[in-house]
Amino acid sequence: MNTFAKAVFGGAVFAGLMAGMAAPAFAQRDPAYAAARSSGKVGEKMDGYLGIVGAPTAALQDLVDDINIKRKAVYTERARAEKATTEQYAFTAGCLAIARTVAGEKYQAPDGEWHTRTGEDPMRDPRCP
Repeated sequence: MNTFAKAVFGGAVFAGLMAGMAAPAFAQRDPAYAAARSSGKVGEKMDGYLGIVGAPTAALQDLVDDINIKRKAVYTERARAEKATTEQYAFTAGCLAIARTVAGEKYQAPDGEWHTRTGEDPMRDPRCP
């Protein structure tokens, strides 16, 4: 894909993501999710899915799996509408989710390591829109 096509695709996916953020956000208002996120037990991954930071418990794994299943369903639906792959859409969603983290929350940097968000911008993949 050439640079222009990437820019157009990225812009289209970004617009679609912004229009479709209500569904995944609604699914994540679970108090257990909020507690896991604020305590640093889960974080946003580069691939658009939620990850477990540290040792998983069965309950935490179930929570993350449930959220990721819901995210994938939304990504798949939105990707079809944008004529993109689910993976392309999920990657862009991951870029946006990491950008929206707040101080104290965990996110996965491009090197695959988990970081805690500070007041600085998070480290993101250079391909992020």
